[in-house]
Amino acid sequence: MMLLHLGGAKRILVIRRVGLFCRSAHLSPQCLEYQPIKKVMVANRGEIATRVFRACTELGIRTVAVYSEQDTGQMHRQKADEAYLIGKGLSPVAAYLHIPDIIKVAKENNVDAIHPGYGFLSERADFAQACADAGVRFIGPSPEVVRKMGDKVEARALAIQAGVPVVSGTDSPISSLQEAREFAKIYDFPIIFKAAYGGGGRGMRVVRDYEELEENYQRAYSEALAAFGNGALFVEKFIEKPRHIEVQILGDKYGNVIHLYERDCSIQRRHQKVVEIAPAAQLDPQIRDSLTSDSVILAKQVGYENAGTVEFLVDKHGKHYFIEVNSRLQVEHTVTEEITDVDLVHAQLRICEGRSLPELGLGQDKIRINGCAIQCRVTTEDPSRGFQPDTGRIEVFRSGEGMGIRLDSASAFQGAVISPHYDSLLVKVIASGKDLPTAATKMHRALTEFRVRGVKTNIPFLQNVLSNSQFLYRTVDTQFIDENQELFNLKPTQNRAQKLLHYLGHIMVNGPMTPIPVKCKPSSIDPVVPPVPLGEPPMGFREVLLKEGPEGFARAARKHQGLLLMDTTFRDAHQSLLATRVRTHDLKKIAPFVTHNFNNLFSLENWGGATFDVAMRFLWECPWKRLQELRALIPNVPFQMLLRGANAVGYTNYPDNAVFKFCEVAKENGMDIFRVFDSLNYIPNMLLGMEAAGSAGGVVEAAISYTGDVSDPMRQKYSLEYYLELANELVKAGTHILAIKDMAGLLKPEASRLLIGALRDRFPDVPIHVHSHDTAGAGVAAMLACAEAGADIVDVAVDSMAGMTSQPSMGAIVACTKGTKLDTGVSLDKVFDYSEYWEVARGLYAPFDCTATMKSGNADVYENEIPGGQYTNLHFQAHSMGLGNKFKEVKKAYAEANKLLGDLIKVTPSSKIVGDLAQFMVQNSLSRAEVEERADELSFPLSVVEFLQGHIGIPHGDFPEPFRSKVLKSLPRIEGRPGASLPPMDFKALESGLRTAHGSDITPEDVMSSAMYPKVFQEFKEFTSSFGPVDCLSTRLFLDGPKIAEEFQVELERGKTLHIKALALGDLNKSGQREVFFELNGQLRSVLVKDTAAMKEMHFHPKALKDVRGQVGAPMPGKVVEVKVKQGQKVEKGQPLCVLSAMKMETVVNSPLSGIISKVYVKTDSSLEGDDLILEISE
Repeated sequence: MMLLHLGGAKRILVIRRVGLFCRSAHLSPQCLEYQPIKKVMVANRGEIATRVFRACTELGIRTVAVYSEQDTGQMHRQKADEAYLIGKGLSPVAAYLHIPDIIKVAKENNVDAIHPGYGFLSERADFAQACADAGVRFIGPSPEVVRKMGDKVEARALAIQAGVPVVSGTDSPISSLQEAREFAKIYDFPIIFKAAYGGGGRGMRVVRDYEELEENYQRAYSEALAAFGNGALFVEKFIEKPRHIEVQILGDKYGNVIHLYERDCSIQRRHQKVVEIAPAAQLDPQIRDSLTSDSVILAKQVGYENAGTVEFLVDKHGKHYFIEVNSRLQVEHTVTEEITDVDLVHAQLRICEGRSLPELGLGQDKIRINGCAIQCRVTTEDPSRGFQPDTGRIEVFRSGEGMGIRLDSASAFQGAVISPHYDSLLVKVIASGKDLPTAATKMHRALTEFRVRGVKTNIPFLQNVLSNSQFLYRTVDTQFIDENQELFNLKPTQNRAQKLLHYLGHIMVNGPMTPIPVKCKPSSIDPVVPPVPLGEPPMGFREVLLKEGPEGFARAARKHQGLLLMDTTFRDAHQSLLATRVRTHDLKKIAPFVTHNFNNLFSLENWGGATFDVAMRFLWECPWKRLQELRALIPNVPFQMLLRGANAVGYTNYPDNAVFKFCEVAKENGMDIFRVFDSLNYIPNMLLGMEAAGSAGGVVEAAISYTGDVSDPMRQKYSLEYYLELANELVKAGTHILAIKDMAGLLKPEASRLLIGALRDRFPDVPIHVHSHDTAGAGVAAMLACAEAGADIVDVAVDSMAGMTSQPSMGAIVACTKGTKLDTGVSLDKVFDYSEYWEVARGLYAPFDCTATMKSGNADVYENEIPGGQYTNLHFQAHSMGLGNKFKEVKKAYAEANKLLGDLIKVTPSSKIVGDLAQFMVQNSLSRAEVEERADELSFPLSVVEFLQGHIGIPHGDFPEPFRSKVLKSLPRIEGRPGASLPPMDFKALESGLRTAHGSDITPEDVMSSAMYPKVFQEFKEFTSSFGPVDCLSTRLFLDGPKIAEEFQVELERGKTLHIKALALGDLNKSGQREVFFELNGQLRSVLVKDTAAMKEMHFHPKALKDVRGQVGAPMPGKVVEVKVKQGQKVEKGQPLCVLSAMKMETVVNSPLSGIISKVYVKTDSSLEGDDLILEISE
């Protein structure tokens, strides 16, 4: 019928060709009649099914999809006009390999032709034959050609007959491991196993020695069987570092064959192509001609029709070797389409209908190369973990688009579930340009625009490939990835918005993620920042420090007329009143007001002490980032921190170099004044801290911790002379400023006059700084007495954050000294504005506010001597344990515990030791006398035992005896400074370990955080990896989450603001999760959150704990193919334990250590999620 539309000469030419071909092929003339296709089924899934459907629609052909039970949510079935389930009850892959079901659906639904796509049945001759037997056309070569080309051994023989060079290999599929051994003996290693009936890298394994032979044979056979339904393998000599170049061919039913030039597929991992380029860059024209010529010769020899690919290896000498013919459409056919402007699927369909290549305008002389095209396969794989497949739900999907970009995707959409059953391909991105660098630039830009959240992808790796100079300007071979390990220096994706939604969803489902002492909601009212003038802030005391250095700064402080104030609102005040929970978010808001209105403060205490670890432990923010951001906002006021001598900001001893390095990094980040103290006033510990702070260039403020009562002649352990002698040693050691640290608020006015007066007389040129707490209510009177006696600086907190266990009131001190020689120069009106902000802000921290359980200060602190912050914490603990009515007993026990331990200086960590012993006594109903009597039989808290061993130093007056000897018995004792015997910390090794664990963006500050608190830092990094920068959230949202229908904004950084609305909470699903719905920047987003309460009632496979040696977890989701060990078996490090399969790729899980298998948690065919516990090994 088609011949009627042709011109005369052309018509005769076609008739002659038809007759000639029919005679040569022994075919009947009617087989060559044009038979239009009205309905096409694609016996495949994913993006290739969608690609064919689109071509069919363009040609007016109706489409039919098939899908497995696991693919009900896949997009390809929605892209077709009709869709039918196949392989009911079969495994996910087996469904697409079930020929009877596919043929049955085709026949029942009047399908004219079946397109096999790639993979699955695309190279199965029995499927092509089944189609022919059923009267359904197979869009591809004839069954006989599919058989010949699908049998890699026969294809190799045909290539030899055609004069095409081949690699040495077996003449037929091998039937045993022994045959592989014999081949290796003849040709030597390396060799390569290949699946005899399929490609795509499945069933391919390179073997380099006899030890690897058996394991790789088994893995290759198993993969081939799973992917193609036949595990047959053949063996070839493996050519090192070749280029992998393939030629696209098209043949029709009339003997015409053309090539559409070549593609370079050398960039591979695990023998699977990652990036494809057309044409091959810097390919010698003679080699190109040889490749294309040999491809056409081979295709003509076998009577090839439809689309196919002839694959070659080209060695470093330019010699090419035939590998195989893929008798199907290739994944990378797209780049050929882009450079030749030939729609290969259109051509496939038309050829199947009976049209010739000339009729389609496809003559060899008309095929031209136009520019360059690159295809990147975006997969759900993690390059940092050996390209392990990742599975899960796509929470966010946004693609890159624009000029020169083509996307071929399948189920790449928000809400799609990536299962472990199929290939990990998410979307193919094709970029076109005039040359390779131009196409690469477009591709890089497009990949940068992608946003895929919920599953990991290889996009960062692809971006590194596209930026590689060898890729852009030289040639690459199949070892390119292995030899360029810098490709794995992956820039981490931030994914901040989605992580924050996860955090908010978690709060909405499970409640606060930071421990809440009392059941109280944060206030719904946000504080308003008082007006701040525009422009630069006025000069402050820091200007003196920067110009004149620490010594000049100290002189200026001493010469200053009037009383200087240090504001503790940013640190010790909230540590005392709000359990150290005030967040950087609220400190930053008020910081501009402080810098403009309190420039004449001596300093601002805003860092160190308990705030360092609490920031990471409970607020999930970086303490260094707090310091950096506050420094940028308050450039004119000196910052002061609390340094626990040799303990730095920790609760234990560190190597000396760790303390020095900490001070150095703190100074670099903006710290100015280091208040150095020791919880026992142990001079060796203090001297180390002073030296570390001084060598870093900081102002050294040596602080004597105060206890007792110098005004009481009956209490002589901590007498006036004791403090004077201590001060003398510190001044001789070179302190710039001398401080009195009254952590419990024990300084009475008379004691203040005696102590400070004596110090002033003894050290007339040294600035004196006094710190106290207002627990008893006498703080203001005591600080005024100190000032009158000669103190230069006193510590205060803004009024709404003062009093009780905090510092004395700033407003009271300012008002009381106004107009006197002690006038602070601080504006009382600005103090009121400052206080109003914190009064409202304090309401945000209601769950931590001490006033929830403690309504006033108490003068009994003069008896129990509990430090301010600890007083608050003990009060919380007593109420949380139901002992609120027994707090008086707790305080009494504290006083008794203090006496048991020899009447200690009580400040962190010594105060904790006393507190631990007090709680031990209350819980066990023990009196002081009973503890002393039974000391040799009681199990004391570890902190008490370590104190008595000497872990934090030697207390004034030495350890209490015989109590110490009774408790310790034969335990070792530390003599001298505890940290002196510790080996130096290896910061390079620490940094290397952190980079391995957390990526390359580890900073010197991170290293110090880990050095101080290894476990806390590890948990902090894991948290932020899952939940993002929660410090961007307002405090109410951080603690309590949003209400349904609430709209709010989150500023990630300057110029990047998220607009979020909480929409709904879903019902509990069978996995123990709830879907939480949000609107983010106008788009619907949802996250799945585990309901922790519900999870306790549901059974799930246990997870491997990362910090437990010997627990081996699944490195990826997948199915267990084989368990290689059993309980009680001895294993060596590196020994294979089990084999997992995911996305048709098998992974061997090896033993991380030597030991005995104590328990196996899986069996063959077990389905696992990532990190599911496989087995336990005991050493």
